[in-house]
Amino acid sequence: MVTLAAATLSTASNDVSCGVTLKTRKNGVATASSDERVHALDELQIDFGDGPCLTALQSHSVILVAETRNERRWRDYVEVVRQNGIGSILAVPLDVAGEAEAVMNLYSAVRRGFSAPDITAAEEFAHSASKSLRLALTISQLRHARDDLTAAMQSRSTIDTAVGIVMAQNRCGRDTAIKVLTRASNSRNVKLRDIAANVIASVSGETDSAAYFDE
Repeated sequence: MVTLAAATLSTASNDVSCGVTLKTRKNGVATASSDERVHALDELQIDFGDGPCLTALQSHSVILVAETRNERRWRDYVEVVRQNGIGSILAVPLDVAGEAEAVMNLYSAVRRGFSAPDITAAEEFAHSASKSLRLALTISQLRHARDDLTAAMQSRSTIDTAVGIVMAQNRCGRDTAIKVLTRASNSRNVKLRDIAANVIASVSGETDSAAYFDE
């Protein structure tokens, strides 16, 4: 998306670079960029904890730095940006809904590199890009949910098998077997699933107690 944005929004007289900053509640902040300089500047802004792109992200509004040499906001960050050959910046929020927030960061070496028509074009691109990013986030969330469910089913299967082994070895009921495994887990400060896997391994002689689940 950042590569397409840079190519689409650049003109013959204005070579635009693009970065995207994505913030999610679960995974924190992630960035993508069309080139290494933009990547460094986006990461630097995160380190500063403030800047035009982060302000656009928080305020859900378009932020324009017409000329970095005359910008009085975010002085420290903008000074570094100017020293890296950036003349103007345009930050456009992306509507990704849900628990995520994103902003598209456009950088130009030209002072006043973003005219009113350029800003309109960037907003239109951001509107279309937001749909693709929302879809990508949904797919990612579903993948994580599937992985979490598979892991939970794997742990349950391992623990149930170990409970059965303890019941058979000690000729006790299920509740007692669970208490035996739980005490071992607490006393050794080891996860219950790992204790269960060790019980299975001690009987089967196999160290891999993984079960297969059809997705």
